[in-house]
Amino acid sequence: MIPLREGWTLRVVSGPQVPAGIVGRVAAATVPGCVHTDLLAAGLIPDPFLDDNEQRVAWIGRADWVYETTFTPPQGEADRVDLVCAGLDTVARVTVNGVEVGRTENMHRSYRFDVRSLLRGGGNTLAVRFDSAYRYAEVHRERLGGRPNAYPEPFNFIRKMACNFGWDWGPTLVTAGIWQEIGLHAWSVARLATVRPVVTMAGRDGRVEVHVEVERATDEPLTVRAAVAGGTACVTIPAGRRQAVLTVTVRDPVLWWPRGYGGQHRHRLEVSVSDPDGRVLDIWSRRIGFRSVRVDTTPDAHGSPFVVHVNDVPVFVRGVNWIPDDVFPTRITRQRLAERLGQAVGANVNLLRVWGGGRYESEDFYDLADELGLLVQQDFLFACAAYPEEEPFASEVAAEAAEQVTRLAPHPSLVLWTGNNENLWGWHDWDWQEPLAGRSWGRGYYLELLPRIVGELDPTRPYWPGSPFSGSEDVHPNEPAHGTTHIWDVWNTDDYTRYREYVPRFVAEFGWQAPPAYATLRRALSDQPLAHDCPGMAHHQKAADGDRKLHHGLAAHLPAPADFDDWHWLTQLNQARAIQLGVEHFRSHRGVCMGTILWQLNDCWPVTSWSTIDGDGRRKPLWYALRRAYADRLLTIQPRAGGLALVAVNDGATAWRATASVTRLTLSGEPRAKTTLNLNVPAYDTTTLALPAELTRPDEPRRELLAANAGESAGRAFWFFAEDKDISWPVARWDAVIEPLAGGQRVQVTAGTVLRDLTLFPDRLDPAATVDEALVTLLPGESAAFTVHSPAPLDPAALTTHPVLRCVNDITRDQAT
Repeated sequence: MIPLREGWTLRVVSGPQVPAGIVGRVAAATVPGCVHTDLLAAGLIPDPFLDDNEQRVAWIGRADWVYETTFTPPQGEADRVDLVCAGLDTVARVTVNGVEVGRTENMHRSYRFDVRSLLRGGGNTLAVRFDSAYRYAEVHRERLGGRPNAYPEPFNFIRKMACNFGWDWGPTLVTAGIWQEIGLHAWSVARLATVRPVVTMAGRDGRVEVHVEVERATDEPLTVRAAVAGGTACVTIPAGRRQAVLTVTVRDPVLWWPRGYGGQHRHRLEVSVSDPDGRVLDIWSRRIGFRSVRVDTTPDAHGSPFVVHVNDVPVFVRGVNWIPDDVFPTRITRQRLAERLGQAVGANVNLLRVWGGGRYESEDFYDLADELGLLVQQDFLFACAAYPEEEPFASEVAAEAAEQVTRLAPHPSLVLWTGNNENLWGWHDWDWQEPLAGRSWGRGYYLELLPRIVGELDPTRPYWPGSPFSGSEDVHPNEPAHGTTHIWDVWNTDDYTRYREYVPRFVAEFGWQAPPAYATLRRALSDQPLAHDCPGMAHHQKAADGDRKLHHGLAAHLPAPADFDDWHWLTQLNQARAIQLGVEHFRSHRGVCMGTILWQLNDCWPVTSWSTIDGDGRRKPLWYALRRAYADRLLTIQPRAGGLALVAVNDGATAWRATASVTRLTLSGEPRAKTTLNLNVPAYDTTTLALPAELTRPDEPRRELLAANAGESAGRAFWFFAEDKDISWPVARWDAVIEPLAGGQRVQVTAGTVLRDLTLFPDRLDPAATVDEALVTLLPGESAAFTVHSPAPLDPAALTTHPVLRCVNDITRDQAT
């Protein structure tokens, strides 16, 4: 394909409230791109991510726009010249030299138009007009009747990235534009329209069924060849036919495994089509992986499990939910994806769930997941709303699903298709049924159309109708004992210790909020001074009653913050505490519970949210807590019916044998009781050992704790007998030694008193600074080292004082030692 990337311009056609300075203005445009990024580059709008500028650019989504360029047609003779549009966002009319060649109304599909007869020898004009997504959606809503959804926006009446219309973590920035590649493809005789490999294992042999569909410009026999890992196959497609299936058998291929279970070996599959003279007309090439995947839902004594098996090995899912990494997708480069997925791997994640209110992720995303051994669960794009099943939506959904299932078929990382996000739950519990009054809401998509398409085109991968879903319409869709569940009452109405009341089979969503990094806030907000309720913070908090819920969550556990610095530190800490408690609890019940998918890994802009990585790509303290809670070897102290127990979780491939010591001691480090336990934990298993009463019954609950240790590979587990706000913390004292390193500094902190959750925030001194560790609890006399990376050395005094170096007990200065 010859990309058409140069010479594009953008202008507004019509729309309400278009600023006078933009009417009649022609701006240079970048393709791929969108209206917002082009106007921003031209200096015509303020940055929508800063302060409340989002509101100042709301008019863009209600205007109509035209992209235009000129081009020279390909040289040489060809039977066909196609205009290939990989992605148009969304309601578009495409013209070549003033002649309409096609219309589109689905962001999630690609389009191809035969334009050969319209081309001239010299300059040619290509124009793409985008009508307002709002107007299109509102017209269909009026025609079909409204449908309930989670937000007062019409996103369920257009096949477009739903979160463009705002979410409880995202801005309302309704985009338009040529968001993926556009170009010309000249070809003759035939081309490969689709290639769909279906990869299975039969014993130790791999089998690849290569389903090929050709598009013809002439009618003559064609030869299709496929080769992978030393195996080959060849077939003739007779004149008048367009489809063929080639089967390639590979003896004992090296398998693809998820990270932590084996290597990520892939094999190059090449498919070609040739004419009767042997001339190769087209070639398709991808890397595939040999592996099997299934989900076990066989009922048992605890209900109905949900266990992902890869190569017949059950995998405990240590997952995170993934949203679009930017409101404007064309700003998401492969390098940025590599960084973000690398951060997931660094936190010991093994699965990404691509959430249904965003997009079908890019080839770069999936290629990186294949390479890193990250499993991927891909939602079909329906989220938090009732969706009409009438035309044109039924046909658009069918075409979109077929294209995306075919496109993603080669990727071994893709292990599960999911029908929707929370819509089955919504129909049951969110007061939809009365306002729907019998109108369609999406059930036919999730339980009929989509499973049929996956079954026909991608039969090797499981399909699950929704997240959450219990496995049967006869059981409530969010029943924890069956299938997958979302746990949101904890954040919305309860304390995070309520996670311990759940022993679910698989937690597909749960989360706790915190603000982004300080440097991220200071870049995005101009408020002086910052406060938890200042205008900028309020605008960048999209969750209903979010600020109150943050304060409610703090009140149960931590001292009241004295100022914004304390509030920022404690809310970030509380998020980390909440999620670590939940994950360790769920993992301690491995066997009954076989997966947790945290909401969420990333953000799409600077915002207070449930993310682990904020909108500028900075790690919150939660990331460090998740790294510990998702480690292959986890040591955790858990309440059980008879008292406290030490639980050792082993998600490694070899048995874990160690001696664990558990000590009850005072805050000053004085031992009160101690025991030694022998751990012998098989691979992919857990061991639970009850702790003796002399350990679990403190003499002074406000002044004592438990500490458990089983070697460096598992870290150290703590249990405090009282909440931080009630503990008699000593005034924090420490000594710090700083030494220079290449590209940074090493900060060695030695505790003079107990230091609870010691954390360093170097981004407060330099936005580019990072640190390798956080949330370290030290007993008196113990030391910890923090490696800080920064472009230039940071002030040593500032590195080791408030508000850069923090611990819980540094805000209890008024308490006696």
